[in-house]
Amino acid sequence: EMPWETTGMVVLQAESEVAAINMVYGGAGTGKRVMTSSSSPGVSLKQEGISYIAGAELPCLIVNVMRGGPGLGTIQPSQADYFQTVKGGGHGDYRLITLAPSSVQEMADFVGLGFELAFKYSNPAIILADGIIGQMMEKWYCLLPYTPYRGRNHSRMPWATQGKTAGRKPNVITSLELDPAKMEENNIRFQAKYRKIEENEVRYEEFQCEDAEYLLIAFGSSARICQKVVEIARAEGIKLGLLRPITLWPFPTKAIAAYAEKVKGMLSVELNAGQMVEDVRLAVNGKVKVEHFGRLGGIVFTPDEVLNALKKNFEL
Repeated sequence: EMPWETTGMVVLQAESEVAAINMVYGGAGTGKRVMTSSSSPGVSLKQEGISYIAGAELPCLIVNVMRGGPGLGTIQPSQADYFQTVKGGGHGDYRLITLAPSSVQEMADFVGLGFELAFKYSNPAIILADGIIGQMMEKWYCLLPYTPYRGRNHSRMPWATQGKTAGRKPNVITSLELDPAKMEENNIRFQAKYRKIEENEVRYEEFQCEDAEYLLIAFGSSARICQKVVEIARAEGIKLGLLRPITLWPFPTKAIAAYAEKVKGMLSVELNAGQMVEDVRLAVNGKVKVEHFGRLGGIVFTPDEVLNALKKNFEL
């Protein structure tokens, strides 16, 4: 038997990142579940293709295990691709459904969730991890039995290409539209879809937020570290909580805005120079003080460093 007959999966090493994302574009157009992965600079090379896929409204999954930059930078962990991912690293008005795992369990589970959301909304999804999560070893529980994905089901994916067949015209999948009026209609349709995703797919986790007077906002590996920060702070009498965005887009804007009415300050903790903090500030709209703490160059902060930054910024 050929490998795809036993596993339901074909793995192909492309000659470049540009080739890989365009292979994903072609594979997605057939109705298959298609994914690709890379680390920071490689994902930068995929940006044009990602924009094409979003413009063609095709489902696919991308994985970025972030490393330090800019440029070739370092192979050490970073979270500095937040802007690129949630603000649109490619050209045009498009969005990526973005999932940020903070454990090996989520790293595995979000593959299924990513595909589910990508097909539900005919849109690319991305798992935005980092070098810590990407190389971490811990227990993983398989919640569902593995089922190979076999064949095309055009009754479920009527948009997929299959050539001209009885009772159906051939589909043409493209992001190109030279008539500006029609292109505007396409973009208006995209934006309506994005608003629907924002209404229905926000995911986040709260950790000891019920009585919190100060709030940490962190995702991925930073959130793991911040759980310990909360424990240390509370042992010292500081009522600290943690809100972890699971979807970086759609961002949990409403949840964070609600806490702006309850807490005295928020600290956005990220392995970068300050990126997600901008979305936190937009969410609170000036109602509460928001500061940022991060380390750069692949250095991972300690719980004590985060707690000291909280005390310094809010004079605790």
